[in-house]
Amino acid sequence: MTRRNFPLNTLDAFLVTARHLNLTRAAKELCLTQGAVSRKIATLEQWLGFALFERHARGLRLTPQGSALLPDLQSAFNTLLDVADRACHKPEIIRLKAPTCAMRWLVPKLIQLEQRMPEIQVALTTTVEHGVNFKHEPFDAAIVFGQQAKSGTLLFEEALTPVISQGLLPQNGSVWERLTFLHPTRDRTDWSLWLTHNAAPWQTMSKHQHFDTMDLAISAAIQGFGIAIADETLVAEDIRTGRLVRPFASSVKTGAGYRLAVKPGSENAAGLEALCRALLAES
Repeated sequence: MTRRNFPLNTLDAFLVTARHLNLTRAAKELCLTQGAVSRKIATLEQWLGFALFERHARGLRLTPQGSALLPDLQSAFNTLLDVADRACHKPEIIRLKAPTCAMRWLVPKLIQLEQRMPEIQVALTTTVEHGVNFKHEPFDAAIVFGQQAKSGTLLFEEALTPVISQGLLPQNGSVWERLTFLHPTRDRTDWSLWLTHNAAPWQTMSKHQHFDTMDLAISAAIQGFGIAIADETLVAEDIRTGRLVRPFASSVKTGAGYRLAVKPGSENAAGLEALCRALLAES
């Protein structure tokens, strides 16, 4: 006999009959006739070369060889069922592209989604880009940012406000000018916009540090490097936990926003809908 011609279709008949030790009850559970169950067991016995059951007036009894074989066959059969079950319930993978500046806000949302719906797996790709081209990029969805981003579901509008670590917060006006001003862009437009709409307690901004992304500027502010200008939604958790404070209550909208764009005709409609709900949910 070879492994290749092992009669796998007889295992269920043997295992169920071994549990009941009664052909009638086994046949009922398997939705077969008693004759069909007997034939399956006979086929397995023929392949093995020994009997699995002894027949008595009161029913069946496992032979010593059948008793010895039963635990291993039961374990192997359960493993097959587990493999099949996992194959039927494999995670639904959503390929998501997102700008690095949104990570502080996005990651907690994805963690909550994973906890509530473990069958959905988000494969996240971070980038410094703010847009997406679904025709040429392998993504199901993307978080896009900018004033020109109009398609997709609006997640939140950008509103800028200064943030600083509690330990660096000036106690009097004369200290403000000694701070390093942290810029999320080289052109300093974010700070300029906020200062246009708000009176500042400093005369000039003499010390500057520039970063490639807002997330880097926020991280530097948390570490006490200086005072950053940041989107109030992106730093909401940092404010709540005390990692940062807002020295001024006001914020200024830039006209830009973060949106969830979805690939047209995507096959993961249910998963994408769940992702959208998770991103729009209040923390």
